[in-house]
Amino acid sequence: MTSMCFYFQVHQPFRLRNYSFFDIGKDHNYEDLEKNRAVMNKVAEKCYLPANRKMLELIRRHEGKFRISYSLSGTVIEQFEKYRPDVLQSFIDLANTGCVEFLGETYYHSLSFIHSRKEFKRQVEKHSAIIKKYFDQTPKIFRNTELIYNNQLAAFVESMGFKGVLCEGVGRLLNERSPNFLYRPVIGDPKIKLLLKNHLLSDDIAFRFSDKGWEQFPLTVDKFSEWVFKIAGHGETVNLFMDYETFGEHQWESTGIFDFLDHLPGAILKHPDFCFKTPSEVVEAYPARDVYDAHDFISWADTERDLSAWLSNSMQREAFRRIYSLEEEIRNCDDLQLTEDWEKMQTSDHFYYMCTKFWNDGDVHKYFSPYDSPYDAYMFFMNAFSDLECRLAEIRERKKRIYSYTVELEKTPEARSIPLNGNEPEYAQTGS
Repeated sequence: MTSMCFYFQVHQPFRLRNYSFFDIGKDHNYEDLEKNRAVMNKVAEKCYLPANRKMLELIRRHEGKFRISYSLSGTVIEQFEKYRPDVLQSFIDLANTGCVEFLGETYYHSLSFIHSRKEFKRQVEKHSAIIKKYFDQTPKIFRNTELIYNNQLAAFVESMGFKGVLCEGVGRLLNERSPNFLYRPVIGDPKIKLLLKNHLLSDDIAFRFSDKGWEQFPLTVDKFSEWVFKIAGHGETVNLFMDYETFGEHQWESTGIFDFLDHLPGAILKHPDFCFKTPSEVVEAYPARDVYDAHDFISWADTERDLSAWLSNSMQREAFRRIYSLEEEIRNCDDLQLTEDWEKMQTSDHFYYMCTKFWNDGDVHKYFSPYDSPYDAYMFFMNAFSDLECRLAEIRERKKRIYSYTVELEKTPEARSIPLNGNEPEYAQTGS
């Protein structure tokens, strides 16, 4: 039997405001609160709430035979908590059906694996904790930010207890093999399995559904089902991975996307050799049929399917290098707010907004960016980063003064018994 495996990415970043040079050292509030609230409210009404209602309806209509999965970044969950608890509750309602799986990822939707295994592990564990808190699930399948993947990542997340990894089915790595089977990485003797995205069928829904210039327009349920059924006997799992915002936001309700979604499960389930499974169920049901060797990083972004969406120009690479250069000092500074600000600045979207690609990929980047240009994105990010450095320098200097004061006390033991009289340095009185 061939399985349909639906997976949806749900993510919203904490966008940075137009943080100017003159704010550095004076204003430590980096977030565009109004933009974050406005985008969340818009997408909640156009996508999250209606799509979740539809998914819940489909699960009940098909008596649990329709099964799906999500990865929700930690940053989108925080925004649900802050702005739209009704959306969070609707995801909890889906979890309670027993037909929905929630996957693991980095809490801040970051590029941390590329630079720091220690930070990556910390974020994945933090993300697993919040998934457990709200959905009572411990993630078994891992989905890295934007399906960024290589052989080393598979080995590392297997050591963390994950049973499977989602990644892109890249043509140059498949070398004419089908993405509709499970694969395994090449490092060591791995038990972990790889679920490869069928990007043609996924993108037919996510990107081409409303494209009137597409030769297959309009995409109907009957047409799509026919394409899927041709896989019978030539594949074991059809992995349809896409942004959840496909439904209602990227493809507006007026395109008929919700009607398409409403009829698709029934059409698939009419075929006796097809069913729906979650990623964990796919991993349990089928063996890995071959090796998928990704020496270099791949992703599901842009035509290159690599890291170029985030790290292709000097602005992106410099911003990425600088933010992670602070890791050790940030972790030792014992300042919760500063640490949280640094963590949020790791979110991959900040580097995505700095991309300077042209043509179709460039249009996609511009669609998502809240800035007028990639150069503005870089400037505001680096201004905020400079303020972050200033705050860290103040903490560093304060610790030096406290250390010096403590050393002086150690030199004169009798001074320890002298009560503070208000004339001592402020840092000595407060202990800060």
